[in-house]
Amino acid sequence: MAPLTVLNEEEALLQSSVRQFAREQIAPRVRAMDESATFDPKIQKGLFELGLMGVEVPEEYGGAGGTFFQSVLCVEEIAAVDPAVAVMVDVQNTLVVNALLRFGSDAQQAKWLPKLNENVVGAYALSEAGSGSDAFGLAMTAKAEGSEYVLDGRKLWISSAHEAGLFLVFATVDSAAGYKGITCFLVPRECEGLKIGKKEDKMGIRASSTAEVVLNGVRVHKSAVVGEVGKGYKIAIETLNEGRIAIGGQMVGLARGAYQHALAYAKQRRQFGKPIAEFQGVQFQLAEMAMKLEGARLMVYNAARLREAGKSFVTEAAMAKLYASTVAEEIASQAVEIFGGIGFTKDSPVEKYYRDVKIGRIYEGTSNMQRITIAKGILS
Repeated sequence: MAPLTVLNEEEALLQSSVRQFAREQIAPRVRAMDESATFDPKIQKGLFELGLMGVEVPEEYGGAGGTFFQSVLCVEEIAAVDPAVAVMVDVQNTLVVNALLRFGSDAQQAKWLPKLNENVVGAYALSEAGSGSDAFGLAMTAKAEGSEYVLDGRKLWISSAHEAGLFLVFATVDSAAGYKGITCFLVPRECEGLKIGKKEDKMGIRASSTAEVVLNGVRVHKSAVVGEVGKGYKIAIETLNEGRIAIGGQMVGLARGAYQHALAYAKQRRQFGKPIAEFQGVQFQLAEMAMKLEGARLMVYNAARLREAGKSFVTEAAMAKLYASTVAEEIASQAVEIFGGIGFTKDSPVEKYYRDVKIGRIYEGTSNMQRITIAKGILS
């Protein structure tokens, strides 16, 4: 089924090239990466070579000068083959690069955007043991000493931590000031005192490394502050609002991948002398899957277009993430059922989608947090 949403020529060309890369380069490595819980360096190199790690990086810094919508499109296409790989592309573009483009100084952009476009993976270090949904309950401190800040604390559940060469670290310069003390810092991996801690053994998206990041007396120059001191909360809120659209895109891609596998299997799997796709019960399942998938895609694309047009999008972004993650979970589950017994084994292509999908309702804002945002939006 062709998407109803019309793409312009440039978007359609990008979609085609990313889809080809995902099918030819990522697909053959999906199972091995999942079983070993490692990210294949060849895939990482390919993402950079294709320009997928700096979609919006301006041409003056070596990038393609693409759009936010194109970033979301790339995440969707990769997620249709492997949602774990899509995580790295998502974090790089909609959180790290986006934060630098919107809040970074000219010097910070000139130094880091070319590297992020060429070969440096970025990570977004906000979460801590005591700050999940309460994102601003940070314990990590940043103490001013002369021309430097000294960072101390631990970050948890940091995506791409093992591959990252640059961390956007959120810490408080004044705990008494609450969220108004939160500040964002650029911290290179090679900084003395920065260590990658425990790597989580996850149920899904296993190729995407998720690990603890420990900062013990890490010193950075005051020029490493992104935006203004005490305004890190603004960077976090605004980038996460936008990042949720891309998570919606990831869920749409995941759902599409599971649906397409289920559709193909239903056409070739025979029972009682005919393909199971000829049974009305299966047809109804596939019809529901197709309808919900298209609805989720339209919501995600609409939120992305609104953001790109400079219009209000926060409510729509929350709706898109909540609906897309809910629909993706339903579609992945239905896909397993259509495959029957083999769907419950690792020999089926849909078992992994089912494990991968659950995180969509948790990271970058749980489903209940999205409901809160939606309620505020419609009642204001």
